[in-house]
Amino acid sequence: MGRPTYQRIADTLRKRIITGDYGPGERLPSRQALASEFGVGPRVAADAVQQLVAEGYVVARTGSGTYVRAKPPVRRLTRSWYRESRGGSPFQADMAAQAMRGGWEATSETVPAPEAIADRLATETGTEVMRTRYTFTGDGEPVMLSTSYEPLDITRGTAVVLPEDGPHAGRGVVERMREIGQRIVHAAEIVTARPASDDEADRLRLGRGTVVMVIQRTYYTQDHPVETANIVVPTDRYELAYMIPVDQG
Repeated sequence: MGRPTYQRIADTLRKRIITGDYGPGERLPSRQALASEFGVGPRVAADAVQQLVAEGYVVARTGSGTYVRAKPPVRRLTRSWYRESRGGSPFQADMAAQAMRGGWEATSETVPAPEAIADRLATETGTEVMRTRYTFTGDGEPVMLSTSYEPLDITRGTAVVLPEDGPHAGRGVVERMREIGQRIVHAAEIVTARPASDDEADRLRLGRGTVVMVIQRTYYTQDHPVETANIVVPTDRYELAYMIPVDQG
């Protein structure tokens, strides 16, 4: 079965927006004009426009019409795990470098490790881990999400068991782990892209189906992984810059 007619119309309008036929802030043709152009009823045309509203491409203004959403400026997130050894929050440092106020909200709870997380932490499925869900903000607006997992076999009973509570709250993973004798020597990241889930779209204030980058990051000591996280970043707002040290021998 083919795609519904309203989705095919939405595909055409979306392509026009992406290629610049409809520029930021420009008003889309009325539902009646679209219905006439595509040979459909006004209801089908309205459904096509609503699809673009849901995806975040356009915004509807009551009594005025529907307008192409202006693209926010693309900002940079620096991926350089070794910067965490400098103290403080690397995320706040990135935001400050762009004259933005960085902050976050976080909640932690003990959960059994799902199979995929257990594999990344080189432990058994169901092993207890501390899961912390973050919403990072810049000037009060959501910037990215992160869900981190730390093995309680390593952190239980220590001052860093809760990443956002205690004497080392708000510090980077490298600094926190150093406090309990876990010296991180390298990190690995895998970057993919996919549509945001409904929960992610709500937390990041995105349209349904907006594409996001997903970074699977894992920190390692010489002997074992000590933290892994899934980081979700909107592709239309941020670019990733990787800073990689080079050993000159």
